[in-house]
Amino acid sequence: MTSETGRELTYAAAISEAIFQEMARDEDVVFFGQSVGNNPEDPFVKAYGDGRVRVTPISETAEIGLAAGAAMAGKRPVVDCTMAEFLLVAMDQVVNEANRFHYMTGGQVTAPLVLKAGYGFTAGWAGQHTGSIYGMFMGVPGLRVALPATPADAKGLMATAIRDDNPVLFLQHYLLTLETGPVPEGEHLVPFGKAAIRREGDDVTIVATGWTLGHALRVAETLAAEGVSVEVIDPRTINPLDTETVLASVAKTGRLVVVDQATRHGGVSAVIAAEVAEHGFSSLRAPIVQVTALDASIPYAQAMEDFILPDDEKVVAAVRQVLGAGVVA
Repeated sequence: MTSETGRELTYAAAISEAIFQEMARDEDVVFFGQSVGNNPEDPFVKAYGDGRVRVTPISETAEIGLAAGAAMAGKRPVVDCTMAEFLLVAMDQVVNEANRFHYMTGGQVTAPLVLKAGYGFTAGWAGQHTGSIYGMFMGVPGLRVALPATPADAKGLMATAIRDDNPVLFLQHYLLTLETGPVPEGEHLVPFGKAAIRREGDDVTIVATGWTLGHALRVAETLAAEGVSVEVIDPRTINPLDTETVLASVAKTGRLVVVDQATRHGGVSAVIAAEVAEHGFSSLRAPIVQVTALDASIPYAQAMEDFILPDDEKVVAAVRQVLGAGVVA
């Protein structure tokens, strides 16, 4: 159920609203984290008590293991893992434990937990907390991965994640934290595996993940003034990945640019490009172009960071390349 509203929330507030409303709807939803519930005035603690809102030790293995056990016991935990890189400490539990119980028990056991983590915090944070590491999770069987790009989707995908019987990795982009947008009040669910066409066009398709959606939409607006019609697609989830919407768009436009903040050989773009190359090759009128981060750690200096990451100019150059109006260096 989705209601239309002119109300605006920040991306971060939309996520919190989804968790708060799902906790009100279902008493089995619990909220854990190292920075969760450590203040008696916290609205979650005041509403739901410190039995359902629990501050955890500074141990990712402990908090994720606790959540996996609680999920198998019938609860629906949401774990605030803070940063995606912190998941690496508990990698066995993330990719080799909770995600496999449903399969290994012949469907008798589910593990409905949500691992909420930030990613892509560039802006001078340098090497260890700036990664877009979702590519290493998207092919893990039994683990769903959501990448919301708008406040409305942040709320809708979180609500859907909490209700899903599979473990869900919910990745929120740090640079979108304070971005505002219209968000429906009340119950709002966004289906997994269904991409959104953010702008319709006829000349070229741009598929853009997370924070890079903003780049794609700005480029589409700029090029429209030149008579270039760009269709922009936001995958919203990468496991499951909606390839049908992308293929249908490419069948119409004949050209594809994929924009992704992750490194070229560790992100989503290569998977999307491969799917279109295999299943939509006859529709292509130009080679697919990927605009990604370079295969390097994010540097501290802004000029170097800008050199590494996708930006509007790089996306424009890619579109011109597939249209035959230029060559990307």
